[in-house]
Amino acid sequence: MAEIITPNATGKKRNTKCSKHSTRVDLTPMVDLGFLLITFFIFTTTLSDPKAIFMPLPKDDAGNTTDIAEGKTLQLFLEGPDQVKYYHGNDSSHIAATNYSASGLREVVREKVAMVKAAYKDPSETVVIIHPGNNAIYGNLVDVLDEMQINGVKRYMLVD
Repeated sequence: MAEIITPNATGKKRNTKCSKHSTRVDLTPMVDLGFLLITFFIFTTTLSDPKAIFMPLPKDDAGNTTDIAEGKTLQLFLEGPDQVKYYHGNDSSHIAATNYSASGLREVVREKVAMVKAAYKDPSETVVIIHPGNNAIYGNLVDVLDEMQINGVKRYMLVD
């Protein structure tokens, strides 16, 4: 493994000084050990699980349709990175715009929940219909779904 190289003695007079010997260390076994450790850790490491958003989905029954009063619905249109258009019920003539902040979308959803609670005595009957547009990004959809969780909206759906 390691060897010490000494100069040949040719019969000359020796120096009184200490002669320096060069050493050579063979690192091949160290490299092999390093690769063995790397492969061991690669095979024993678990990969991180993908994080997905849990969304409860209804069963695919043909008779699973429910009529909902217009006063219980809020329609959200995700238009761009900082714009949400919305209207209540089916009244598309009164479209308003807001943003994804706590003073924007959160207030709109809270107002709708309060309106449903005042009119129907049960805030859990609020239905939000989410329409992601072509310019909407995935982060905006996650923000809207987070707002549904924050405001306790149990009934929401994504529409093409």
